[in-house]
Amino acid sequence: MEMVLQNSTDFILLGLITHPTFPGFIFAVVFSIFLVAVIANMVMILLIHTDSHLHTPMYFLLSQLSIMDTVYICITVPKMLQDLLSKEKTISFLGCALQIFLYLTLIGGEFFLLGLMAYDRYVAVCNPLRYPLLMNRRICLFMVVGSWVGGSLDGFMLTPFTMSFPYCGSREINHFFCEIPAVLKLSCIDTSLYQTLMYACCVLMLLIPISIISVSYTRILLTVHRMNSAEGRRKAFATCSSHIMVVIIFYGAAFYTNVLPQSYHTPEKDKVVSAFYTILTPMLNPLIYSLRNKDVATALRRIQGRCTYSQKVRAADVSKKY
Repeated sequence: MEMVLQNSTDFILLGLITHPTFPGFIFAVVFSIFLVAVIANMVMILLIHTDSHLHTPMYFLLSQLSIMDTVYICITVPKMLQDLLSKEKTISFLGCALQIFLYLTLIGGEFFLLGLMAYDRYVAVCNPLRYPLLMNRRICLFMVVGSWVGGSLDGFMLTPFTMSFPYCGSREINHFFCEIPAVLKLSCIDTSLYQTLMYACCVLMLLIPISIISVSYTRILLTVHRMNSAEGRRKAFATCSSHIMVVIIFYGAAFYTNVLPQSYHTPEKDKVVSAFYTILTPMLNPLIYSLRNKDVATALRRIQGRCTYSQKVRAADVSKKY
């Protein structure tokens, strides 16, 4: 069996827990989170698309975040769930490359999108009269396309280099998906130079959106501080608080993964942090925005009211017929 694995181009994913005692329980928990994340993000996308009150730049960008989160969780969790129930935990060379590319594209896209969402909040709070001009439909589309393209550049650069290294000996990836640091540990040659360049690339990708977020919220805080109206301050805080929470959660995990030196990393810690931002974050993002945002909650109630009214009308029509 060992010789077969060494001669094969497939990899083996050892999973979040290498030898789980209760795989069925882990499957149930992860599947529940996956289901909640997908449903919550799809509901968010449908709400923003169908409710005219949410046809604003902020919610357009939020819908793109939900799309990214939905795709993001779907590239890692289904394979993880399959491996929990299967003895064969293999992933093909091409499948691993595709997983790396999509993962890098989506995480990079979210980095840029969250930065641009901070700029949107800056314009809304600091330049409300110019908001329709500075955040028109064309600029919003440019922001979204820029986020996807910026993220894909990272995927196009790092995926071919990562998969071009010779992988001999063990094919066992100590992870639940093909994350680059875990894959590179299987390489036959020294990859330290490449990992240093990759580290610099990731730090640069983090610095650009973090700079936008820092400048935007610094200007927002200065503007809020100068406000005389308590109601104005409350509205400004309400419109920014959800985004700040999402940024802290997402960038906190990204900081550990991409900025902290390797001496701080262990396979177990890496898997836990990766599970946090690949499984939990896509579930938390729509919940944070729906629970802390009155517009979304109101839109949800309006949709529920329409559904209830439609059911009553159908029931009345049926009773008239009989």
